Amino acid sequence: MYGAVPGRTARPGAALSPATYLRRVMTDFFKYQALGNDYVVIDPRSTGLPVTPETVRLVCDRHFGIGADGVVHGPLADPRPGVPVPLALFNSDGSVCGRSGNGLRMFALHLADRDAGSWATGEPFTLRTTAGDSPVRILDRAAGTVQVGLGRPVFEAAALPLLNEDGTPAEGSTLSVPLTVGEQKLTVTALDNGNPHTVVPVDEPTPELARDLGPRIAGHARFPHRTNVQFLRVVSRGVLEIEVYERGAGYALASGSSACAAASAARQLGLCDERVEVRMPGGSVTVTLAADGSVTLTGEVRQVATGDFAPALRALLDRTPEAAR
Repeated sequence: MYGAVPGRTARPGAALSPATYLRRVMTDFFKYQALGNDYVVIDPRSTGLPVTPETVRLVCDRHFGIGADGVVHGPLADPRPGVPVPLALFNSDGSVCGRSGNGLRMFALHLADRDAGSWATGEPFTLRTTAGDSPVRILDRAAGTVQVGLGRPVFEAAALPLLNEDGTPAEGSTLSVPLTVGEQKLTVTALDNGNPHTVVPVDEPTPELARDLGPRIAGHARFPHRTNVQFLRVVSRGVLEIEVYERGAGYALASGSSACAAASAARQLGLCDERVEVRMPGGSVTVTLAADGSVTLTGEVRQVATGDFAPALRALLDRTPEAAR
């Protein structure tokens, strides 16, 4: 029998394979990735870790923790078929993420992996976050193909919110808005699809551009709640290419909500069709836009690890200021 984990016991006399041991015993965290955009799922049914902004920052630290772009905490209530499953999403800096297209798809696969039953049948079910309800479907569990609906984005200044250059609240549409960043005069489209996004059409989106200009737009004074940023090139009416800078995680290889934001903006500007492939450094997803603007995201998700926090790391997580309160 494989070695015992402190505080955990296996069934007496059971000889567990390594895979079964990891699945049943080492369950403090479950790590998934979608095109290189990685999240750690912390399931309260498996660990008593208090999930706070400070613990999220430590878990997501790529040098001192597990390493991830964010944390999914859930289910926050016992999942029941036909009832929305509540969860909480966090960026790697500890801030709350209203809705993550990739994070929701990872959590949907987590339910199918851990609970099987109705979650793995391919029938739609609903996940609930602070940004509202999102329908999801496991299209192919073996391949990790998961679909999520992100609803209808909002292109209104008051909803973001967006400020004028003088700091007063802006009003009206956020399509093709002028934005000054240093010496650069840009034309951007801002929207909210559960998170605020700013889409910047460019001739050539590159990682260098995203890392340089991304943080300056994300923290621009006209976006008091900060914003995620997508640098967009329209390859054709059926293909878009983007680079992403996230307000709470920095440069990202991929982002589901960013892919949807870029497609929504391009569609509103008349630059793409209702079904598009969105290419990112980590890979591609498919975004479908309904006549009313509602967005559906489809792509692959993979589990990459499950495990226990080592005692030393767990002690640090339990000692974080928020956890001690």
